[in-house]
Amino acid sequence: MPLRIATLNIWNRCGPWEARLLAIRAALATEDIDVLGLQEVVSIDGFDQAALIAEGLGYHVVHGRHSTAHHPMGNALLSRFPVAAHQAFDLPTEDDTERRSLLHAELEAPFGKLSVFVTHLDWRLHEGHVREIQVRFATDTIARVCPATSGFPPVLVGDLNAEPDADEIRFLRGLTSLGGRRVYYADAFGLAGQGPGVTFARRNPFAAVMREPDRRIDYVFVREPDHRGRGEPVAAHVAFDVPHEGVFPSDHFGVVATLQT
Repeated sequence: MPLRIATLNIWNRCGPWEARLLAIRAALATEDIDVLGLQEVVSIDGFDQAALIAEGLGYHVVHGRHSTAHHPMGNALLSRFPVAAHQAFDLPTEDDTERRSLLHAELEAPFGKLSVFVTHLDWRLHEGHVREIQVRFATDTIARVCPATSGFPPVLVGDLNAEPDADEIRFLRGLTSLGGRRVYYADAFGLAGQGPGVTFARRNPFAAVMREPDRRIDYVFVREPDHRGRGEPVAAHVAFDVPHEGVFPSDHFGVVATLQT
């Protein structure tokens, strides 16, 4: 069976949240997604955005919360497969008022153990140096938690706030070194998608107010798909990019990738 895995930054509770929730759920209903990584998820005092998105859809929900200066939020993961274990790691940062994290979940998939990591890197356009430190931390953590084995390769998804040609993304793609070392992660959309794959777009009014250029900044990565093809991206597309009753699901679009198992 192929694995359908996706990512979406849900923009916490900004904008018309109740209408956006309906739009997110409507989009999710059109996609056959096994595992969905979410960023900017608020979970506090009984209010749980990930649980609201997953309600009635048969997903297990896990959280990796971090605190910002404004309200507690973090990453979450929705999985059709049982969750064997999960943990969160604090990302390094220059700004202690805005802590970010890396969520790891070990899933009991039909084809064996599946490790999925969800993260959200520093957002400022001029702070690529911070994202470089964060992406090095993420890959070092993945290497420690998931040493090379004969099983399914670990998957990293999230809002990385950097375009494919940025050094932090080139590092993941095996095209440059950071800190004297290299890795290789397959960029699912870059290898199996069509077109520019923009996920932060001015055609979305929630994003347009930021006056930022159209960019592809949301990703599904797979560490070193093996010679048997496990983890190889065979299809990818931008999703959550159509308004529902006039409302876009988020200020970001998402990415859905199909991986060979």
